[in-house]
Amino acid sequence: MLEVKIIPEWIKEAEEKSKEMGILKHSISEGKGNVLGFIGEQAVLSVLKEGKWDNTYDYDIITPNGTIDVKTKRCRSVPQPHYVASVAAYNTKQRCTYYVFVRMFSDYSRCWVCGWIEKEKFFDRAKFLKQGEEDGDNGYIVKDDCYNLAYEKMNDIEFFS
Repeated sequence: MLEVKIIPEWIKEAEEKSKEMGILKHSISEGKGNVLGFIGEQAVLSVLKEGKWDNTYDYDIITPNGTIDVKTKRCRSVPQPHYVASVAAYNTKQRCTYYVFVRMFSDYSRCWVCGWIEKEKFFDRAKFLKQGEEDGDNGYIVKDDCYNLAYEKMNDIEFFS
C-alpha cells in the first residue's frame, strides 16, 4: 500500500466535478462519495508513470496498458492488507482492464492506493455477498450486492505496468 499526499487543488477540482456530475444511479451514498472518488482518481494518477484522466461509466483513467476504474472507500484508520476492496454487483459489466483500489479518510487528510488487479482476476478471486449479509469478520452489513477481495490478494501499485 502506498500513502499519497492529497493536494488541496484536488479537493477543489473534485468538488467542482461532483457538482457537474450530480447523483449517479445506484449511488449507495446518494452522491456524497463523488468528491471522494474524484480525489481517489487523482491519487492514482499521481503515482502512475503514464495515465490520462478520462471519466466514463466504464473507466476513469487511460494508460498505455489499458483502462483503469478506480474504486475509493472511506476509512477511519490506516488500511491493512486483510481489509477488502469492493465492487458493486451492478458494476460487473464495466469495460475496464484493471481495478485500482483507494482508501481515504472522510476529511480528505490522508489516502492510500491499496492495490490493483485485472478485472477478470478480481471476479475470479472475489467473494460474492448479497445485500444484508455480514462482511467477514468486520461486522459490516453490505448495503448492496457486491464482490469483495482482500488487498493482500492484489498487486502493489508500485508494480503497475
